[in-house]
Amino acid sequence: MATKLSTYSALPGEDSRAYRSVRVRPISRIKRFELGRQLRQQVSRRSLGEWRVFANRPDPIALIERAHVGRVASLIPIRIARMVASPYGFLRGSANVMAQDLARLPATGISPVICGDAHLGNFGFYASPERDLVLDINDFDEAHPGPWEWDLRRLVTSICVAGRQSGMRGSQCDDAVMSCVAAYRYSMRLLANQPLLSRSFQRMDVRLLHSTVAGTSLRATIARAERLARSRTSDRALPRFTTQLGGRRHIVDKPPLITRLPKAAFQRIGAAIDDYLNTLTSHWRRVVGGYTLVDVAHKVVGVSSVGLRSYVALLEGSTPGDVLFLQLKEARRSVVAPYMHGDVPRHAHQGQRVVEYQQEVQTVSDPLLGWTTIENRSYFVRQFRDMKGAIPFDTLNTGALTDYAQILGHLLAKGHARTSGASMIAGYVGSSSRLDEAMRQFARGYADQIEADHQALVRAVAGGRLPAARRAG
Repeated sequence: MATKLSTYSALPGEDSRAYRSVRVRPISRIKRFELGRQLRQQVSRRSLGEWRVFANRPDPIALIERAHVGRVASLIPIRIARMVASPYGFLRGSANVMAQDLARLPATGISPVICGDAHLGNFGFYASPERDLVLDINDFDEAHPGPWEWDLRRLVTSICVAGRQSGMRGSQCDDAVMSCVAAYRYSMRLLANQPLLSRSFQRMDVRLLHSTVAGTSLRATIARAERLARSRTSDRALPRFTTQLGGRRHIVDKPPLITRLPKAAFQRIGAAIDDYLNTLTSHWRRVVGGYTLVDVAHKVVGVSSVGLRSYVALLEGSTPGDVLFLQLKEARRSVVAPYMHGDVPRHAHQGQRVVEYQQEVQTVSDPLLGWTTIENRSYFVRQFRDMKGAIPFDTLNTGALTDYAQILGHLLAKGHARTSGASMIAGYVGSSSRLDEAMRQFARGYADQIEADHQALVRAVAGGRLPAARRAG
């Protein structure tokens, strides 16, 4: 049974879910800052860098097997193949393993809404409602109120693992990690001193990004990623993902990654999209309601999500070239939730959880975000092609990774500061490099653990315990 973590987010004015009358005077910002500073006496910043293998640590392979319960069994070998391919692939697919480990470590108890899976690959480009290209956290499957340290620990570990995988020295990985944490601290202190309304409008669009980045290597990588992201739209996806058959557009079947659905499933998803429309604002409900569902297919995505049900729906407007791709992705309980609320689920609909927390953490979000239910399973819905893009870490040299890590530290702080606890976090992290040093130590130690667990998975596959596809797709 999971242990519920203590939390300070229930202080007046700190819980983003406990809405109150604006006439009630909250605890002052100065008082919250001081409360955060005083927390160092209970949980030192140095203690956040500790990692050791507990004697009764659960078998990570067993935890991975547990995460497969309820997934599409035929797709599990693809998931395992993607995880066994590299330590970073293992990290991406093992959020539940890391959550189990983090729950045993020292924590401040300050719990804003966190990403829950804040690794390098879960930051990227996407289109704002105004069609500007922005960079932010862009994966919220595991989003939930939780310890801010969990996100920071997972992010710095991913930086260290990615750096090692790219052949960087330990000291170079350290530099990138400490750059990330220093940016998190600085940004959190800056945001905590801004009016609540002002900090809600902070965003990183490409214009600001270009003016912020000094390194020529990262600037060139960003420019390439930006061009690719701008090309990822529904109309440009039409010839790539569809074909014309019998006078109608159909999504191209590419098993096992893209597979067609029987007629009954098509009808169920059509009904689910109708229900999804009711979760949109009136304008966007009217816009999407003007499209007609043409085809649906199951499409495998990501690493951690492989085996969960994920559908791509093709909708057509008043002309054949007016198309919209929607993604309906199965949502399950966050890996963070058991350690905050035990065995009692806080959210009746997990798709709604994903959408609402995404809208809380991101400055701007996909206007077509919504949720629905198919056969008693929760789903969230979003645009499939809305200029999504990512910075490929394996193309970054040492200086570029350090520069990019700094940007990610800022974005993580921005997300946390939008929900709750910013003043307390700012008071706790302080202005010295103590937290940077602690997270450098943690990133090293837990990166070693990721590599060891990855090798355990390699052995489990070699021994026949887990199946792995010959090609990860």
